Amino acid sequence: MSKTTRATQALERAGIGFAVATYDYDPGADRIGMQAAEAMGVPPRIVLKTLMAEADGKPVCVVVPSDREVGMKKLAAAFGAKSAQMMRPADAERVTGYHVGGISPLGQKRPVPTAIEEAAMAEAEIFVNGGQRGLQIRLRPQDLQAALKAKVAPLVA
Repeated sequence: MSKTTRATQALERAGIGFAVATYDYDPGADRIGMQAAEAMGVPPRIVLKTLMAEADGKPVCVVVPSDREVGMKKLAAAFGAKSAQMMRPADAERVTGYHVGGISPLGQKRPVPTAIEEAAMAEAEIFVNGGQRGLQIRLRPQDLQAALKAKVAPLVA
């Protein structure tokens, strides 16, 4: 597995320090983020999942702890939208250029507005998908926010 992806390249270009971690990706896992946390032996609250959604029909990226679910009303509010819904997997792959199970908030084919769950900002370090299945990036949540120019908002139900 290559440890160089568009996600790691984006961090390198931004001069942001990070580390990569690999794990055995299980394509049959019900919850990919939870499976990643278990495989790496870290608490699920610090393994953030990247979800692609639509707010008033426009693509957005949402980053939340893997053991939590996004509240659609909170997601819409974070982007100043009237409504929000999850993006279909095929559309998420088309917009990001990544495969489901390997979607990173970093280095997407077409950057979209991004929001990070506010509770994640209290962690010393977090993990986000590194742009391929079985690859995670460890970094400070403040560095992720800066790299993405992301909003911080309450997003979980």
